[in-house]
Amino acid sequence: MNILVINCGSSSLKYQLIESATEEVLASGLCERITIDGVFTYKRPGQDKIKFEAAMPDHKAAIQIVINQLIDKETGVIASMDEIGAVGHRVVHGGEKFAKSVLLTEEVIKGIEECCELAPLHNPANLIGIRACKELMPEVPMVGVFDTAFHQTMEPKAYLYGLPNEYYTKYGVRRYGFHGTSHSYVSKRAAEILGRNYEDMKIIVCHLGNGASVCAVDHGKSVDTSMGFTPLEGLIMGTRSGDIDPAIIEYVAGKENLSLKEMMNVLNKKSGVLGLSGVSSDFRDIEDARDNGNEQARLTLDIFRYHVAKYIGSYAAAMNGVDAIVFTAGLGENDPLTREEVCSYLGFMGVEFDSSVNNFRGEERVISTPDSKVKVLCVPTNEELMIARDTVALV
Repeated sequence: MNILVINCGSSSLKYQLIESATEEVLASGLCERITIDGVFTYKRPGQDKIKFEAAMPDHKAAIQIVINQLIDKETGVIASMDEIGAVGHRVVHGGEKFAKSVLLTEEVIKGIEECCELAPLHNPANLIGIRACKELMPEVPMVGVFDTAFHQTMEPKAYLYGLPNEYYTKYGVRRYGFHGTSHSYVSKRAAEILGRNYEDMKIIVCHLGNGASVCAVDHGKSVDTSMGFTPLEGLIMGTRSGDIDPAIIEYVAGKENLSLKEMMNVLNKKSGVLGLSGVSSDFRDIEDARDNGNEQARLTLDIFRYHVAKYIGSYAAAMNGVDAIVFTAGLGENDPLTREEVCSYLGFMGVEFDSSVNNFRGEERVISTPDSKVKVLCVPTNEELMIARDTVALV
């Protein structure tokens, strides 16, 4: 069965067509600048990338272009739309309603709409993609895979905040966590690589990219994660502040004469490593600046790695031990120095890091010594494959 995986943003749409039996990616690409001028990218394994401008007045038009390219007689990979067996949609926030992936019925779509106030930048865009696909492929089964679902196994002691409980009961204010599809895939794959039973392991996954989070996976279940009610909590990220003293908001807003909305914009879009370094939100630019003698860039990278190590230590305590620590996502997969520097804090846990096998990018590899009590791995994430697998399981 061919599964079309859709990840829909407000003005962009990522897609992959995956053959479920072999899990081979038949084609992938991106629609950008939807509602503006439209740029389409299409890639088949082993073939040159195709990129062209195309009118995309809305997401339905963008998805139609994707389908047209997939069935194109010269460059396509399927003969007709009939060869698309199901569509898997990434949905960012499922609240407490959705603890697992589900078939997208009208009732489910209504439930996703009710979660929009929890993810106002993401869920509406996800819904646009769902509705557009349903219009174009009304007979094809569709599945929603939620970023938050994996973390619904957390206990109240992990997800409740020290606020009046009525804010939870009335408004759903609690830790939800994100990157769940990535944390689920990577933790399972790490157990496979180590030849261990997933449900017997304690694993800490470090999803380190422009958005970053750490997750504690105890016997196959997420028991804690660093992102919270929104993706703003937790680690310092590309432009997000991560954990701060909440009183800072009122203090700085008063000093700078900022409204609450303006202050939240600072925390979400002007903080993190961008704000700390004064250089960029891209870690590669900050590393270049450090190599050229920029002391603030060096300090920024030190702060980021220190915070990752703190979360790893706290989650090892929360699980009363850890068997494996896994690095993934853009920075985790591609920055050997970040992996090594984070692990330099973890010797007390029995981590023995093997620098001789760490000089690589984007590969599955064990990067601890054979004698290390806690195994350390790099596992490239594959959220699209996880979405495809969940979709196949439901249809």
